Amino acid sequence: MRQFGLATRRRRWPIVLPSALVVVLAALWSGAWFYIAGQAEDAIATWRAREAQGGRVYGCSRQTIAGFPFRIEVQCEGPSAELARMTPPLALKAADALFAWQVYQPALVIAEFGGPLTLGEAGQPASLVARWRLTQASAHLSLEGAERVSIVAEAPSVARLEAGGNADLVTAQHLELHGRRDAGSTADNPAVDLAVQLTGAAAPALHPILAQPVDATATGVLHGAVDPTPKSVPLLLREWQAHGGSLEITSARVQQGDVIAVGAGTLNLTPLGGLSGQLQVTVVELAKVLQALGIDRIVSQGDVGSAINALDRMLPGLGAIARQNAAPSIVAGLGAIGQNTTLEGKPAVSVPLRFDDGEVFLGPFRVGRVPPLF
Repeated sequence: MRQFGLATRRRRWPIVLPSALVVVLAALWSGAWFYIAGQAEDAIATWRAREAQGGRVYGCSRQTIAGFPFRIEVQCEGPSAELARMTPPLALKAADALFAWQVYQPALVIAEFGGPLTLGEAGQPASLVARWRLTQASAHLSLEGAERVSIVAEAPSVARLEAGGNADLVTAQHLELHGRRDAGSTADNPAVDLAVQLTGAAAPALHPILAQPVDATATGVLHGAVDPTPKSVPLLLREWQAHGGSLEITSARVQQGDVIAVGAGTLNLTPLGGLSGQLQVTVVELAKVLQALGIDRIVSQGDVGSAINALDRMLPGLGAIARQNAAPSIVAGLGAIGQNTTLEGKPAVSVPLRFDDGEVFLGPFRVGRVPPLF
């Protein structure tokens, strides 16, 4: 009988021992998760205090930490930011934000934001509002900082808040922004690889030519990347210019209806904030672009304008006819100066798009001006 009981206990060990190990491991994992969650909460508090010393105050109306057992999720309801040292001081407020990372992969942080996001001068009513159907971001971190950052937004829009309604400034169906540390980046020569994708973007308030939806993709390298600490855009651009920064556009493609343009080149800023540099662009349906830019204004300058004004003096109304037919003539002239070619199986013209301290030239024709950026 005694031998039978001993044999029975021996047979139970293969069943009891794994179960006991599971319980012990579960207890250890639970303890580790709550420890990491506590550390995350302390790290967030420390980061907020450090940022506040720099005039950047971040807050949540309510913060919770969840995600047990494999994730750490920080839910921030009513996230807000006050950037006191910007000019003017800015205040931002969103509906909610969720930050999450796997316990076993802490270098990858994933975030999701709930709109709307309002922006305005601190202490004043918000002046801009951004909305979206879904916005997500991810960041791969290392001891040296962010290695890769991506932002994806569905149906984003930015509107100006006005009495009686909102006036849309920019809308899009889809937006993607990707950035990563360039392989050749060093502390003395920082560089970031960039990629942008826009689908169905429109901005009629910026220029009438942008009233119709535009699809665009671009890749490039931002040389002379500066401290990404939140600051005003003019100050950020001024620092970038002072560091000898430049934007190398390796490829870009824009399509609006049957107008297609591709290009590549390098842009930078002058000490006064003027845009400079040159892109070599190839355009399908260039005449439509010139007409949308206001060909009558373009041809009113220089020798072309003088010739057309002379036609008006000889026979009133003849100059207007010349202006209406100027776009094909200019395209033909650009083809002679540049190169007649094909793009995606369609006739196209390849010409330089040059920026000279803010002045914009398409071939020899001045087509506009970009105001100083700081």
